[in-house]
Amino acid sequence: MTTRRRGAALEADLLDAAWAELKAVGYARLTMEGVAARARTGKQVLYRRWSTRAELVVAALRHHQGGSIGDRVPDTGSLREDVLEVLRMMVDRQREIGQDVVHGILAEIGEQRVEVAGIMRGVMITLLERAAERGEIPTADVSPRIMNLPTDLVRHEIVLRGEPVTERVLAEIVDEVFLPLVT
Repeated sequence: MTTRRRGAALEADLLDAAWAELKAVGYARLTMEGVAARARTGKQVLYRRWSTRAELVVAALRHHQGGSIGDRVPDTGSLREDVLEVLRMMVDRQREIGQDVVHGILAEIGEQRVEVAGIMRGVMITLLERAAERGEIPTADVSPRIMNLPTDLVRHEIVLRGEPVTERVLAEIVDEVFLPLVT
């Protein structure tokens, strides 16, 4: 007799199966049925936790990479390096999952966009507050548009340009656009 999986163990198995299925078939061909079959369960088990495949894939990505970027806010002692590190994390995620997955998630994510934007806003608030405490910038009180600018520009590069985002591009975003606005 097999033991019924429950709780965190079941969720980890489901997310592992989703990640494996994503890698095997790509986002366009990923289905809840395929993930359920790989996890040896019914698709209703998935739908109880994630209402769309985009939500499932985002959860699988976070599971595979040890959480969201908001769970690992860098603290290098420098606003420039902290922001660059956040942008590198974004680019690394995009490289790992690929353009088709990025485009698929963005097309389907719906209301979860607000959650993702909130996570990145929280990261940037933390970085700006630390920088203000260290005296690097006069205040952490900047407009939401300026606060979101580095991550929005990287998203633009990832989604619209379709080319690999280089370290040079990241440095330009931080050094030529963001830092002059906050210092």
